Amino acid sequence: MAANPTIPRARRDRRLYTWFAIFMPLIVLIGFGRTYYLKGLLNGPPLPSLLVHFHGAVMTSWVLLFMRPIWLVSSRRTKIHQRLGIIGGVLAALVVIVGIATGIASGARSFTSEPASLQFLVVPLGDALIFGVLVGLALYYRRRPEIHKRLMLIAAVSLLTPAIARIPLSFIANGGPVAFFGLTDLCLVMCVAIDTFRNRKLHPAFLWGTLAAILFQPMRILLAGTQVWLHFAAWLVGFSR
Repeated sequence: MAANPTIPRARRDRRLYTWFAIFMPLIVLIGFGRTYYLKGLLNGPPLPSLLVHFHGAVMTSWVLLFMRPIWLVSSRRTKIHQRLGIIGGVLAALVVIVGIATGIASGARSFTSEPASLQFLVVPLGDALIFGVLVGLALYYRRRPEIHKRLMLIAAVSLLTPAIARIPLSFIANGGPVAFFGLTDLCLVMCVAIDTFRNRKLHPAFLWGTLAAILFQPMRILLAGTQVWLHFAAWLVGFSR
C-alpha cells in the first residue's frame, strides 16, 4: 500500500526523529542511571575523577541539545534550530575531545601488564572518532537537510553504545562487544528501515553512513589485537600518566 499522500514527507520524517529524541535519553538514563544520574539514590560507585564528571555533563548537554532541535523543527521553528548549530558544533567538538581524554585516563587507571587493559581503549577512542566524523560531515551538509539530519541521527545512535553496554542485563554483560555493538546496530538498522519504508527508498546518507558505522566496529576489534595498537595505546596511557 502506498504511503498516505495527504501526509507530507517532511511530516512523516519528523516522526522518526521525534521518537528517537524520546528513545535516546531513556537509554542513556537506564545505562548510566546507577553510575551517574541516580548513583546517590542507588548507592552507585563514586566517580573516579572530576574529568569523568565533566565528561558526563558534556554528554548530557549534547543529548539535551540534540533533543531540542528535533522539537524545534517539528514545530517549524527552524530559524532557532539554525542558530543552535554553532552551539551544537562546539559541544560536539567537546564530546570528541573530552571523550578521548576520558578514555585515555580510564585506560591509565586500569593499566596492567595484560594486553586486555590496552585493547579495550580502542572502543571509547573509536566511538569518539566515528562520532566526530559523522557530525563533521553533517555540519558540512547543514544546508542540505535531507543529508544533514540523517548523518546527525547516525552520529546520535553511535553514542548509545556506552549506555547500552551498561544496561544491567546479563546477556549484555556476558555478551561483551558483540552484544552492545549488536544492539547499537539494531537501533541504527531500525531507524534506517523505518525511514526507507516511509520514503520508499534508501537514502544514500543512511546507506553509506550506516555501512561506515557498522563496519568500523569489527575493524576496531581486529585492530585492538595488533602490536601496532598495543604500542600506540601504551604510549597514550604512558603519556597521560
